[in-house]
Amino acid sequence: MNTLQKPDVRPANPNFSSGPCSKRPGWSPDVLANAFLGRSHRHATGKKLLAEVIERTRDVLGIPADYHIGIVPASDTGAIEMALWSVLGPRGVEVLSWESFGSQWAVDVQKQLKLDDIKLTNAEYGEIPDLSKVDFSRDVIFTWNGTTGGVKVPDGDWIPADREGLTIVDGTSAVFAMDIPWDKVDICTWSWQKAMGGEAAHGMLVLSPRAVERIESYDPPWPMPKVFRLKKKDKLNEDVFKGLTINTPSMLCVEDAIDGLKWAEGLGGLKALLGRVQANFKALSTWVEGAEWIDFICKDPAARSDTSVVLVVTDPWFTAMDEDAQRGFIKKLTGLLDDEGTAFDVGSHRDAPPGLRIWCGATVETSDLEALGPWLDWAFHTVKAQMQEA
Repeated sequence: MNTLQKPDVRPANPNFSSGPCSKRPGWSPDVLANAFLGRSHRHATGKKLLAEVIERTRDVLGIPADYHIGIVPASDTGAIEMALWSVLGPRGVEVLSWESFGSQWAVDVQKQLKLDDIKLTNAEYGEIPDLSKVDFSRDVIFTWNGTTGGVKVPDGDWIPADREGLTIVDGTSAVFAMDIPWDKVDICTWSWQKAMGGEAAHGMLVLSPRAVERIESYDPPWPMPKVFRLKKKDKLNEDVFKGLTINTPSMLCVEDAIDGLKWAEGLGGLKALLGRVQANFKALSTWVEGAEWIDFICKDPAARSDTSVVLVVTDPWFTAMDEDAQRGFIKKLTGLLDDEGTAFDVGSHRDAPPGLRIWCGATVETSDLEALGPWLDWAFHTVKAQMQEA
């Protein structure tokens, strides 16, 4: 096919954003018709619905019964900040960073909490540090999947069962899309608007028994804002993990979250979700392997994200340009796709190298990713020809 010719087949759903992510297939506002609106979330019905989110989450993800699951404010950011402010301090900290969010947690630990014993382990975009050298006598903070960097940890085998410190995991682009070994995780956070395509501003916080013990035995030296307070009378505030949220949640978003969890259950649970992710990633990978102008930012297949897939342009004409020109090219390319209604929000994150970022999570249909590839080819060659002629 002449790559300058506009493809015939369009993605039925062009939403490939890495956050907020696409709604589940078949979703419509009608699923929210019975939402518990205009009522107190502390009413018995409201509490029951919030508890339902927690228990369905536990069932789908296979989270152990002795782990606490809470709904907290301010999305994944609020959840991870709550964790950092609540548990850090008693021992040294190692922050692993290979993309913008991991870098932000490092800034918070250094400049906001101002801890003394900090080890920063960094890697460039598209790379991952040597995980065999991580010091688990410390509390270790990392993103399971780097949403902006296209890199994930390959598994949990590098995390020892007899670790001394806590593992604090930003799991927002991994949970519901990757197999998380919960015995290797002490604290995990994510947001509704990522892998399940829910609505924003609500975070999830999972605590292992070891994390609960830390919270109950340790009093941080800094003032704790109300929305960060997980302790009540020197014990974990159990209410947070039973649906009695710290502040007022949106019951419309709660209804939407329940709908997504029911959809996952109807598919067959986590195994089915992971299968959809793998099929999606395979479809996009097949296109990447056949395209001569683009490649994965992550060269190590074992560490390559299969949800927020980050791609960089390798065409020599493009790589010869300076970064500003490259970003201008990507803006034109993504703008053309947007105008055509064939791919929305597929530009790389502003902190990442110029390129593309395409979500392959379970709420995306494989057929849409198969249709996307030819449109990316067409847009690249069209914009390249326009710029060469200018």
